[in-house]
Amino acid sequence: MPNIALERLRLWITADNPYLAQSGVIFVALVAGMLVGALFGGLGWVIALGVCLTATLGVLILQSTQVGLVSLIALICLLPYAALPISIGFRPTFLDVALLALFGVWLMQFITGKQRYFITSPLGPLVLAFQGWALFVFIFGLRFAGLNLTITRNFLEVLLSVSLFFLALNQIKTAAQLTQISRAIIIMGGGTAALGIFFYVIPENVTIRLLSLLRIFQYPTEGILRYIENNPEQPMRAIATSIDPNALGGLMVFLNIIAIAHLFAPKPIMPRRYLLPISAMMMLTLYLTYSRGALLGVVAGLGVMSLLRYRNLIWLMAAAFILVLILPQTQFYVTRFIDGLQGQDLATQMRFGEYKDALELIQRYPLTGVGFFGTPDIDLYVGVSSVYLLIAQQMGVIGAGLYILVGLAYIVLMYLTLRRLPRNHSLETPLLAYGLAILGAMVSGVFDHFYFNLQFIHIATLYWLTLGLGMVAHKLVMSNE
Repeated sequence: MPNIALERLRLWITADNPYLAQSGVIFVALVAGMLVGALFGGLGWVIALGVCLTATLGVLILQSTQVGLVSLIALICLLPYAALPISIGFRPTFLDVALLALFGVWLMQFITGKQRYFITSPLGPLVLAFQGWALFVFIFGLRFAGLNLTITRNFLEVLLSVSLFFLALNQIKTAAQLTQISRAIIIMGGGTAALGIFFYVIPENVTIRLLSLLRIFQYPTEGILRYIENNPEQPMRAIATSIDPNALGGLMVFLNIIAIAHLFAPKPIMPRRYLLPISAMMMLTLYLTYSRGALLGVVAGLGVMSLLRYRNLIWLMAAAFILVLILPQTQFYVTRFIDGLQGQDLATQMRFGEYKDALELIQRYPLTGVGFFGTPDIDLYVGVSSVYLLIAQQMGVIGAGLYILVGLAYIVLMYLTLRRLPRNHSLETPLLAYGLAILGAMVSGVFDHFYFNLQFIHIATLYWLTLGLGMVAHKLVMSNE
């Protein structure tokens, strides 16, 4: 009996059913009526705006997972922290809505029989092992503290972000779809870079006024502008809509490497007259964040890219390095970078202190860590500017080892797949872009904690989506052989 009901549901959804179309029109009319009522019936324009945006996002995502992924990328780049102006016990973010809608559509495909197989890829077992260990540690960590709803929600968001690896692998089935997603990442990343530069160059009071408009989406209204070492006498740091300049730098690691890989491609997915200014804006935004860890990650990714394929990139990087060394406008940056390498600036000294405390905590709880609810020891704390040490604090060396193993196995697999291809193959660029974006993130992760952090869901989401997109390119290569 249940099988008959499921078959009827599948036929109802997939068939050319006039009653289904009529039902859709009635549904849209009812939703529109409720929105108008919310707007003019006393609930206020803020709530009505939130409902309108949520409904629009939901409708777009329900069209297909491809549209959903593009919408998700737009949110990651442009409004990563935007939350609904409606409370349901908590304020869900637009990113939450996008993720839930994406997985809801994917689940319906299994229910209706539109998708019958679950693709895992050679990397899948490691990703599942990492997810399973994270869930075990989350439950095991309850022995140190009571259940916290905010942390629980953030943890579930991170689990969904990791599962995005499998969604991308199962839903992106053609090179054309992969190209569409790559184009969306570059365009939305260009928008982020443009915002970062715009808010940096306009008067500070105008920047504050404009960014304060985002308060209806639960963005902060105080401490909006960021400066080096939180000192207004020091240079300001670019933030775009990412709030934290280091978080924007972490985002730029992916965006720069992906954009530049396509810029140097023999057959770029966009005209170079567009790719060149977008890539230039991304590099300038990265520079203006003053995030040294992100810069090292980008240099590592682009350096390997130049050795593997695009030799002309070596000369461009060398020219950029010389300009940074000799231009008067960049001397502060050079001095700050050298001070960081020598451990002489305040930020680096604070990081050394964090590393020391993190290692002590890991020594006390080496295998499972302390979980995600905090440490039971009042003399120690969870939090450090390194994604590997942070994961080791929360999930033990087993969790950190699995995380590193996933990244290394992925990079090796991307390299081996790249070697199978002839030069100038159409899938060469996505393999380079998504493989080296993860390499850049892994290098940057030595100094930054954003790539698996409950407070920065959008960067964790982009990390696992990038892994999935790289494996899609691998899958397409293998299926064509």
